[in-house]
Amino acid sequence: MKKKKKKQEKKKKRHGIWVGVSFSVRKTELIDWRTSSQRTPPSHALIELEGHLFRPSQVVRWLGYWFTPFFNTAHHYRHRLSIAPAIFSFVRRLSSPGAGVTPFLCYRIGNGLLLPILTYGADLLTPNYAALRGMNSFWHRVQRWTTNNYFSTRTSILAREACLPPIVSYCRYRRRLAALIVTCAPPNANPAAARLPRSFPSLSPFKAQDTSRHLMIDLSSVYLPLSWRTQVPSPPIRKHLPVDAMAHLTLPLQEGLTHLPLVLHAPPPPGTNIPPPDLMRRTYEALRTRARNMLIQDWSKNDPTPPYYE
Repeated sequence: MKKKKKKQEKKKKRHGIWVGVSFSVRKTELIDWRTSSQRTPPSHALIELEGHLFRPSQVVRWLGYWFTPFFNTAHHYRHRLSIAPAIFSFVRRLSSPGAGVTPFLCYRIGNGLLLPILTYGADLLTPNYAALRGMNSFWHRVQRWTTNNYFSTRTSILAREACLPPIVSYCRYRRRLAALIVTCAPPNANPAAARLPRSFPSLSPFKAQDTSRHLMIDLSSVYLPLSWRTQVPSPPIRKHLPVDAMAHLTLPLQEGLTHLPLVLHAPPPPGTNIPPPDLMRRTYEALRTRARNMLIQDWSKNDPTPPYYE
């Protein structure tokens, strides 16, 4: 009997079933996902998992991201707006008005400490109007503290004097950098890169099997997702798929390039017909520089200064 039990345990381990291993009930969270088109409220029925009952949560935290059943980003940025002012109230004690830390060091604190805390998650989660209003209000306080200007100074001038970009332009810049990371990653190392559209100009032809668009053949034009090369109409009746939206963000960066580079963390296999890794790394850095220049252009276009300010 003992030998038979040992054989059964070895067989379970060989098939990926580990005896005596259980999950932590206290740390387990489940959520009932909903989209904006599904008007029914989330289910509150209990879910049974391995003999334990769980009630679906209203908010789930994963790697600092706060997700809700309706994919609303308000809770996430509400949490960021509670953390950033608390840190700022502590940091501003370092410099009283007209004394203390120099404006350049205040800029370093605002750009290196407060801005990442405030905009954490902006690479994937887009803040709504209410969240942007609160973030802008707080960010204007940081800009004014950096420059020590009067309260009557216009915010467009204040941003340039502090060298701190507006939140809207910076969030768009962060999403463009995140899209660049995904599109330049090797598909065999990044699952998101393996699901890019087959027409995307990537050096690797490998694509996952679930990237096929055959399921969309019978859909009407209203529900058919947009191609990654197509602009979103206004009002946005049709939208991109999530991975197509990331590919679309890199469209302005692809000017003059036939293919985007691959950022390899190991030498390519012998006989691979791709450019040298050093050349692709330099091209990737040039694309990041181009994205930063687009941030400055977007800043000047959407937040212009008055005529009297050169």
